[in-house]
Amino acid sequence: MTATRTSRPVAAHGDHCGRLLTALERFRAEQAATAERWGARLATTLAAGGRLLAAGNGGSAAQAQHLTAELVGRYRTDRGPFSAIALHADTSSCTAIVNDYGPDELFARQVRAHARPGDVLILMSTSGASPNLLSAARAGHESAAHVWALTGPAPNPLAEAGDETLCVEAGSTATVQELHLVAVHLMCGAFDTELGV
Repeated sequence: MTATRTSRPVAAHGDHCGRLLTALERFRAEQAATAERWGARLATTLAAGGRLLAAGNGGSAAQAQHLTAELVGRYRTDRGPFSAIALHADTSSCTAIVNDYGPDELFARQVRAHARPGDVLILMSTSGASPNLLSAARAGHESAAHVWALTGPAPNPLAEAGDETLCVEAGSTATVQELHLVAVHLMCGAFDTELGV
């Protein structure tokens, strides 16, 4: 006797792709230029000896680490490395800070340790409401760093806390994260273009 497979509806992937395409068109028209401008400014800052600090939670942490990896390594072609730190990636520091100071200080304490005037702090959040990122934004301002917020739909507290914001208008967390990756790649492309590589 052979088992029969039950068919599953295929509309779900079509709906997801449709929502993504709609959000991508809006992003392209309204926000892609901001991501490219950030990339060019980041190139100027890092080439002058500044650094990038990046933070996020969950999927946004992965996006933050993706961005720093492209800058320390390379994006399209070979070039020198630049200072970029994903604040969630140091497990020992993160667990010690959460243990000793609580989760809201996870990123803020590291910002106080690493940020210098003129550095860039980019905070990524789909909700824009994470307490540890809001604390990091305050610490960034105290350190005279430029605080950039890459979030989901506005209004949200993190967008209000940033010096500059890029708020992705999309109806689901997954789509926001997908467009954040597009923003990361646009930033990296503009970074390399600004450097002439």
